[in-house]
Amino acid sequence: MTDILHPLFIVSGFAVGCIVGLTGVGGGSLMTPVLIVLFGVHPGTAVGTDLLYASGTKLAGTAVHNIHRNVDWPLVGRLALGSLPAAGLSLLMLWHLGAGSHTANVLITRSLGVALATTAIAILFRRQLLARFGGMMAALAPQRVHQLTVLMGAVLGGLVALSSVGAGALGVTALLLLYPRHDIQRIIGSDIAHAVPLTLVAGAGHMAMGQTDLSMLASLLLGSVPGIMLASAIAPRLPEHVLRYLLAAVLLLVSIKLLF
Repeated sequence: MTDILHPLFIVSGFAVGCIVGLTGVGGGSLMTPVLIVLFGVHPGTAVGTDLLYASGTKLAGTAVHNIHRNVDWPLVGRLALGSLPAAGLSLLMLWHLGAGSHTANVLITRSLGVALATTAIAILFRRQLLARFGGMMAALAPQRVHQLTVLMGAVLGGLVALSSVGAGALGVTALLLLYPRHDIQRIIGSDIAHAVPLTLVAGAGHMAMGQTDLSMLASLLLGSVPGIMLASAIAPRLPEHVLRYLLAAVLLLVSIKLLF
């Protein structure tokens, strides 16, 4: 266990919170690799702690979006129908491999690298992906869209349980493709709401395997909350697209380090 309110973790939480407030993405995508690469935290502990961190922050975000009626709860239910069982299976696989074993660590690290690279691509090429496939997806029958939503939830559930990454930029991009008639705020609100039970279940699974650090979690939250609030206040004055490209570049570099 780390010392409670460790200043370096507070600073890291503040920095990641600022990036999330400025760009809308980057929480799980940055927090887990920061803990692993910069602080040498055990991969399983980094993922487990970040999942609980995400469940707390996204619960607050869900409450705000729900007040403004920006959550499509049936859509959230379809996502969870796929993601929660997939997360459970991923956690069982980690338990079978042995929490903290070399094989489990390699699986987590490789999954994180792939998830970061895919997230970076989603950030960089979201407009092109929507332009290329949006029309085709809009022509699908509602029943087919619902089936694809459950399948997408399963993919996200497996990724999130193994790496803590996937419920942000990846989820939003996929939902924009599947639900082109939904308002962007409704897409974001639904994605955040779905992340709450997913990260809570996955985080609880990692906690049961002894792969969380509650003292580190408290320090990260203490830094991230004011970081998000400050960045959200100044975000309208900054070139958001430049920040997104910078974030994508950082994610690609970290993914290369983790994969190779």
